[in-house]
Amino acid sequence: MRRPVHPAKRYAWRDGRLAEGTRIVPEETALGLTYNGGTYAVMMGTPRDLRDFAVGFSLNEGIVRSPADIESLDVVELDDGIELRMWLSPDKAALLRERRRHIAGPTGCGICGIESIAEAVRPAAIVAQGRSFSPREIMAAMAAIAPLQKINHTTRAVHAAAFWSPCRGIVALREDVGRHNALDKLAGALAQDKVEASEGMVVLTSRVSVEMVQKAAAIGAPLISAVSAPTALALRTAEAAGITLAAIARSDGFEIFTHPERIAADAPATEAANVVVA
Repeated sequence: MRRPVHPAKRYAWRDGRLAEGTRIVPEETALGLTYNGGTYAVMMGTPRDLRDFAVGFSLNEGIVRSPADIESLDVVELDDGIELRMWLSPDKAALLRERRRHIAGPTGCGICGIESIAEAVRPAAIVAQGRSFSPREIMAAMAAIAPLQKINHTTRAVHAAAFWSPCRGIVALREDVGRHNALDKLAGALAQDKVEASEGMVVLTSRVSVEMVQKAAAIGAPLISAVSAPTALALRTAEAAGITLAAIARSDGFEIFTHPERIAADAPATEAANVVVA
């Protein structure tokens, strides 16, 4: 299997001098998702946690309702990419044939090839109320992700999506050159481990676009916390979906854009181990 990172020779111009050296860079490869022998999507991504990516993508796209709908999943390395070959149960395969489409998009593209504007801005799933969170818990979740970003430590070039709960800290964290791919990988990991999403939050190292909100809603997370700002459409979508969106999270605080009632300032902070267990 392809390695997720590679050393690259480079010259650095600093302080008026040219120096030769190396830098670790992330791998980027074509990932083809096929169902029952037909290609559905081709995305560019990082070749790691690919089973999680295949399951999460299938769930977030509405192709399946449960990992159990995927009867088999094979990761097949080809000369020019990797195929994630899935076979669905007969009823899911029949539904897919009715909506088959092809996507070929650049890195990080979440909606390339969608056939209608309505499909691109489809309403997100309505999220249950779930639990409330204190500001200290949100800050703790944001602080927990950086030490666990193994690929980003060496490359400074990939996004992360994580799930944090008060009792367990970082339950799972996935990285990819594409922010949408990272969130799909996270969704797959959580679904396969049967994690109750209503008890925690999705944490993102990227900006919050509408498709990131749609994917978090499909996971069932009541709160999104992100280091960068949201788009206006993302805010409207989060508001309608019942998701609390906290963004521009820094070491000194964050900004709350939707459903602030879920953030209770007097809630006790919970000590949680910052370890990835999935």
